Amino acid sequence: MADFEWYRSFCTIYKHNSVSEAAKARIMTQPAMSQHLASLEAEVGEDLFIRTSRKMIPTERGKELYSQLAPLIEALEETTMNFKSASLPTHTVIKLGAAHEFYTEKILPNLHTYKISTISNFGTADQLVELLKEDKLDLVITSKKYQTPGIEYLKFMEEEFVIAAPGDCEMPDTDDPESLEQWLSAQSWISYGPDLPIIRRIWREHFKKRPQIRPAHIIPDLHLILRAIESGAGLSVIPTYILDNSSSVAAKMIAPDLKVNNELYFAYKLKHKQLPQIQEMMAAIRDNI
Repeated sequence: MADFEWYRSFCTIYKHNSVSEAAKARIMTQPAMSQHLASLEAEVGEDLFIRTSRKMIPTERGKELYSQLAPLIEALEETTMNFKSASLPTHTVIKLGAAHEFYTEKILPNLHTYKISTISNFGTADQLVELLKEDKLDLVITSKKYQTPGIEYLKFMEEEFVIAAPGDCEMPDTDDPESLEQWLSAQSWISYGPDLPIIRRIWREHFKKRPQIRPAHIIPDLHLILRAIESGAGLSVIPTYILDNSSSVAAKMIAPDLKVNNELYFAYKLKHKQLPQIQEMMAAIRDNI
């Protein structure tokens, strides 16, 4: 008779396409995870995955079994979590971590609609995930996914980054990518960091090369970067939700085709995934984007 833990391990392998990554997610050893899968395949009577050097590819039987098991396991885990939370003191505070620019634009205006109290913490993606690992945060909004045992990431939106320039900036009238790249490289640039975050991505995706730019100013704050652009200090790359929310005409988007999207994720401890407070907070943030 199949063990319930075999089913859980199978579904985790299916999600991660990897035995090793599934083992990390379930905080198990890789041999133990492999044994769960082997035992389940013996019980089913056929392979559930095709093993390749890079990933595990589900067979048709594996796909069929996952579609049957996944909703049942999630429902059982949610019921179990509800039992646990009902026996604990009511927890109405969420420790939330985010970049302060996203928090200012997307969360702060909607705080009055949240039914859960919050304790907020700001920092870089790696700092916030580290606090999540230490149980100093319950929920993190991050643009980066780190392979950390016991932490799950759920994509919930994309932010669009565009090139912003002072309002009086005049671009050359050209459709030639090389000429446009040369003109942009000759401008004064303001960067979020010395390694040209996001600016580097625009160059790589649209010009297929690394930018030959030495920023005139490095300002690790997107709102202050916008202020610097408005004052005429140079060009930069900022998210549209910050540029669009500005009432100033002293900054504008240029070269609208040169944009990139950044994925944002909720990060949380896998063991807390079904907590009603976590689910409610994620829904509240998502509904107000």
